[in-house]
Order: sequence, then structure tokens, then C-alpha cells
Amino acid sequence: MNPEPIELAAALARFDQLWSPRIVTTVNDYDVRIAKVAGEHVWHAHDHTDEFFLVLDGELRIALRDGAEGAQREVTLPRGAVFVVPRGVEHRPYAPDGASILMFEPSGTSSVGDRHDAVPDSVDATTGHRL
Repeated sequence: MNPEPIELAAALARFDQLWSPRIVTTVNDYDVRIAKVAGEHVWHAHDHTDEFFLVLDGELRIALRDGAEGAQREVTLPRGAVFVVPRGVEHRPYAPDGASILMFEPSGTSSVGDRHDAVPDSVDATTGHRL
């Protein structure tokens, strides 16, 4: 844990990789992660944890398969919006024009969940990188 305040814009300026979350701090057993995103992530689900998103800049869209028989819907999160994907729900974040996001996840949670589609080179399958 960093004993000094963390300025998120400065932390985001320290890296350029997309879909490659950085751990800025921890709270109890949770990582506070930031990421730059653009284009599509992969369809995935976290079987044992919810996933919290806060949009710091830009706009994030999240496609969800949470209806009857896998019905799909989409939520749009503008700057400043928060959204929680419930555990077990298949989802695919994407940002057509790019975005910066903050996530809370239990430490050790994979960025591609417990179940996922094939992971392209543009997505970092990680449990987060330290800043």
C-alpha cells in the first residue's frame, strides 16, 4: 500500500498498454486497478465475484448475456458512471473511442475471468501489474 496519495491521471500517464490493468493500491483483500481500454475485450465471466467499473475518462460499453436463454443487452457508461456486473454474468467490455477505467476486484482475479472466449494478443490476461 502506498503511504502517499495517488493521482489517477498521473498513474494512467505511466503506461500505454490497452486492456492491461495496473494495481494502484489495495483495500483489504481487493485490488484497485486502472486500465486504458479501446476496442473490444473478450466475452468472459467471473464465477465467484462481482466486477465494479468506474469510467474515469471516455465512454465504456458493456455487453451482457444475462437474460433468458442468453439474451444480450448493453449498458453505456459515460465519464463518471459506475456499474457492477454480477458474478457469473457473461460480459464483454468495449470502448469504440477509448476510455480509462477503475475497477475493484479481489486480489488475484484474472482480467479474463474464470470462463472466456479465446484471448487475442490485444488483451492482457493478467491478475494486474503493479504500477
